[in-house]
Amino acid sequence: MSVIVVLLIASISVAALFLAAFLWSVKSGQYNDEASPPIRILFNDATITETNKSDETNTNNDQKTDIIP
Repeated sequence: MSVIVVLLIASISVAALFLAAFLWSVKSGQYNDEASPPIRILFNDATITETNKSDETNTNNDQKTDIIP
């Protein structure tokens, strides 16, 4: 029975540690980036389009690379 109490205290301590780390990251502004996700998807599309154009102009099939989205 005493092992259960020790494990319960240890698990609550670890959970409190993770909660404190999460609250600290929120307070320090870790999740405040609201501008880059909409912009990032635009850059990804442009990069894939440029890569596709360079693959179309390439006449040697051995030098083509796979594009992983």
